Amino acid sequence: MSAAPVVTTPDELTAPWLAAALGVRIEAVAAEPVGTGQMGTCVRLRLAGPDVGTRVPATLLAKLPTPDPGARAMVAGAYRCELRFYDEIAPTVAVRVPRVHHAAWTGDGADFVLLLEDLAPRVQGDQLAGCSPAQARDAVLNLAGLHGPRWCDPTLTAIDGLDRTGAEDAALLGELFGPATEIFLAGLGDLVDPADAATLAACVPLCERWARGRAERFGLVHGDYRLDNLMFAADGDAGCVALDWQTLSLALPARDLAYFLGTGLDVGERRAHERDLVDAWHAALLGHGVTGYSREEAFEDYRYAMLQGPLVAVFGCAYGTRTERGDRMFATMLARSCAAIRDLGTLSLAAGDC
Repeated sequence: MSAAPVVTTPDELTAPWLAAALGVRIEAVAAEPVGTGQMGTCVRLRLAGPDVGTRVPATLLAKLPTPDPGARAMVAGAYRCELRFYDEIAPTVAVRVPRVHHAAWTGDGADFVLLLEDLAPRVQGDQLAGCSPAQARDAVLNLAGLHGPRWCDPTLTAIDGLDRTGAEDAALLGELFGPATEIFLAGLGDLVDPADAATLAACVPLCERWARGRAERFGLVHGDYRLDNLMFAADGDAGCVALDWQTLSLALPARDLAYFLGTGLDVGERRAHERDLVDAWHAALLGHGVTGYSREEAFEDYRYAMLQGPLVAVFGCAYGTRTERGDRMFATMLARSCAAIRDLGTLSLAAGDC
């Protein structure tokens, strides 16, 4: 166990603290901010010392809580979720994630520090630009590594904070989705096509019961498995790595699949490749030991789960920090996923299940 205390600001990530946390000799450290820091603070640490390059990498990424105490308390559950994922769950699944070099927290998780592998020169995906079919295949095969190893594993429910959607949670979702949709449409205005606004409105009365649908199949669900949360090899090789595990839950695994393909691929590319990509995900699940789940059931779950795209886009935009890129990103995600909902007959399928 490390003797280093839990620190929560970049200024506290000193050479002596890092030496204690990592158990190596560190003589100097330089920190530079990474990302926008909406849910917390992320910095890249450049290390110097006799053990750097041998016992510890020359660079690490540090994740810390947001500096705002009020916001920190509100998102402590999300912090705790990510910490538990790396500590308890990641070793039991096959999804590629950054290596953890140090993790520590106190109390409810609002105060924490997480030192992760720096994935450079990997390249972050771009949700606005979308991805190629080859990148999509890489991502869905990695996703199967999350879903397959603990498919319908009842012991997952024993992990504190990892719950399936209950009646009260679904009712709250249904209560909030309508007002959030109004905020979303009012805020994005002309960025939303009228056809997509109509599709979104048709999702609203279905979401409460949809959230609890197909409960006979459950597993670990990332919840925000999209291009901005994936790091791809710079040379185009396979082997993407998934980041940001603060929205992990137990739900229908195809939600991640539908969300990723429905929001990440250009509409034409999705139409051309989605059956092959769903088949690749399904085949990978079987390779991880899943049984009693047919190819046809996988595609039907994919169709049903496509409501995940509008849900995440609406809540992310309505209750998150607004930015110009964020507005364009959420509008693009909505347009792609609404096209998929119409193409796949998701509304009628969900209404029939409800």
